[in-house]
Amino acid sequence: MNTLFPADPVFPPGFVYSPDFITELEEAELNKAITNIELHNLNFQGFTALRKVQSFGYDYSFDKRSLTKGKDIPPAFNFLIERVAKKISVPIHEFAELLITEYPAGSVINWHRDAPPFDLIAGISLQSDCIFRLRPHDKAKQSRRSIISFPVTRRSLYIMQGESRSEWEHSIAPVKEIRYSVTLRTLRK
Repeated sequence: MNTLFPADPVFPPGFVYSPDFITELEEAELNKAITNIELHNLNFQGFTALRKVQSFGYDYSFDKRSLTKGKDIPPAFNFLIERVAKKISVPIHEFAELLITEYPAGSVINWHRDAPPFDLIAGISLQSDCIFRLRPHDKAKQSRRSIISFPVTRRSLYIMQGESRSEWEHSIAPVKEIRYSVTLRTLRK
């Protein structure tokens, strides 16, 4: 038995994890669509991250701390947006951004909360698994025991809204092999 990951982790309010959210065939279709998208290095406050991205719908600039209208969301992702919207009872039109991210082997995401203009975050993991971590954002509440670590498997969906979005931060441990994610975000009202 793996003691690093509880069988049923207790997630913060507003966090939902759904393994096997899409099928293998749907994952293959999404991977094919991603190969047709030109990804670019993510620049974050003067630092080039070890991952590539492409934003559709709206695009957030970390350097300017601003949100601008970007490219239209490719139709190949419509079925995914519809399924996520149905799963969490959110109107399809509320998804304002679709972000594609490529994580090469060894890349990480450091502790953070998503950009302030966004509200609900939905992530779909593709091609490989990762170790996802959550911890309270308030430093006074942080301890080694307050970190929730668990595997996010390929084809799964996670949702962060409410308290899990505003009061918690997340990170991803170094991935062992190339991984893609599709992140959907709604805007704050």
